[in-house]
Amino acid sequence: MCLVAIGCTLLFVPGLFGASPDGAMTDEEAIRLGEQFGIVIGPVDEEIRKELKMVKAEGVVVFEVIGGTPADLAGIKVRAVIKEIDKVEVKTLVDFGRAIKPVLQTCNYTVGSYEAADPESQGVGGILNFHFVRCAKD
Repeated sequence: MCLVAIGCTLLFVPGLFGASPDGAMTDEEAIRLGEQFGIVIGPVDEEIRKELKMVKAEGVVVFEVIGGTPADLAGIKVRAVIKEIDKVEVKTLVDFGRAIKPVLQTCNYTVGSYEAADPESQGVGGILNFHFVRCAKD
């Protein structure tokens, strides 16, 4: 936060000297947090929307799952669309970042995703699948 003195009045000036007004989430930060969770993500495009028979192109799509990470252990699949994290709706990359950030340091949260209805991949299109994320214990 940044305060600027004008006369005898102190004013909060958002964004002054590079400070963001509320530590705002960015797409880049959300992508970095996704990698910390164990997935490479991006926004849902029209091709994925059609493949999963989604009404709207909302959520984030998983392009890659990193082995041995919480996402991998929870069963998140490539081409899944993440729509919810611990009961928080995800429509955009920023929504994903805001939802995943507080739970990354905890155990036992859920990730809801749509997955392709393909005999070779787990999951059923059109139904939200829930993945339980837990901390790995030695």
